[in-house]
Amino acid sequence: MKSIFTLLIFSFLLLACSPKQEPKTVYIVRHAEKILEGDDPGLSVAGTARSKKLAQILEQKEIQHIFSTNTIRTKTTAQPLADAIGLTIEIYDAKNHDDLVRELRERTGNILVVGHSNTVNHLANYFVGSGEKYPELQDIEYDFIFEVSLKEDGSTVERKVFKDY
Repeated sequence: MKSIFTLLIFSFLLLACSPKQEPKTVYIVRHAEKILEGDDPGLSVAGTARSKKLAQILEQKEIQHIFSTNTIRTKTTAQPLADAIGLTIEIYDAKNHDDLVRELRERTGNILVVGHSNTVNHLANYFVGSGEKYPELQDIEYDFIFEVSLKEDGSTVERKVFKDY
């Protein structure tokens, strides 16, 4: 009986000491419109305009970290915001979402993540839980912003479009 009581107290202490999820918002976007040629294309004129609009949308959202894959189009999508708020873009591996999700949960402050049509939905779905999952974006879809609210009691994901801001 004494060992069960000791085990319960020890378990309670572990739970009490475990880190709590710091409330924050993670904004997940696909890179802006790209030029349709080359292996690592840059942004088109429309994409450049969208990247500037993204910076306007998020400039007042207290972004503390910006993550991007290591491609020209994703880094160029994030750069106007990075310049506006004085942050350096951190590179992540799109093939390793587990590490990125762990990093997003551990960081403090709001975060922007820029990815690709076949990765942003997977990343957003990590935070959906048992709810309806988001499908991969189509090649022509550039206007979605996944807004992930991380809280102590869980997370929610809302898919918005640029005009919602």
